[in-house]
Amino acid sequence: MTAPIRRTNHQNSPEANSKNAHDSARAAEQKVLREEFNRWAEAGKGETMENEHWPITEPVLDLMKIKPTDNLLDAGCGAGWLSRVLAQRASQGRVIGMDISDEMVRRARQLSVELHNLVFVTGAIDEIPWEANFFQHVISVESAYYWPDPAKGIAELHRVLNEDGVAWILINYYGDNKYSHQWAEKLEVPVHLLSAQEWEKLFAVAGFQHVGHKFIPDPTPTPDVYNGRWFRDAAELRAFREMGGLLVYGTKATL
Repeated sequence: MTAPIRRTNHQNSPEANSKNAHDSARAAEQKVLREEFNRWAEAGKGETMENEHWPITEPVLDLMKIKPTDNLLDAGCGAGWLSRVLAQRASQGRVIGMDISDEMVRRARQLSVELHNLVFVTGAIDEIPWEANFFQHVISVESAYYWPDPAKGIAELHRVLNEDGVAWILINYYGDNKYSHQWAEKLEVPVHLLSAQEWEKLFAVAGFQHVGHKFIPDPTPTPDVYNGRWFRDAAELRAFREMGGLLVYGTKATL
């Protein structure tokens, strides 16, 4: 007598259920981020980010040594201010600006029609909608601490980089700068508070070599009186800027 064939229902297996739960959670997190950053876009915050972030971003561009023929990805591009700068420097290459907010991408496209080497796409960092081994540089400014899964995001940066390509992450919210820690209470979305060493470890696990970090002080003058929501007073804002942004970088090895 032939024994009955046991058929495994993979859809109901523990592994499948775990994956479905993870995918559902990921989709929910992306929806929260998209909706929040769409609100930012509608409030005009995308257009103001250049003034806020340029003082610490400009030194990073000098470190990148961008060539005219380079292909670059701006991950978390917002309204595209940095993407436009990159497109002018890599005038013979291709620049891709990516953001999870479709409203940010719409505004970025409207503001960038004269740059023919610049394209904007809607996408999430843990599944970048681009081919592997394409970019010489990937840069992300003030975005990485919002990523639902930073390890997967960094692995995706590694995937889309060409051999010897370099990833650059620049953030103001990180463990070493205690003056930014209170931001988590004021933001409407979850964030990850990691130290420079923790970010470096994620880079190394993803396969990057020559991993390192730098602190980029913000030279913006501090007002005598501060009445904003992000810091308690002008002295705290001044200390925050003196500590500066955290730049983490790593190179994709040659195979």
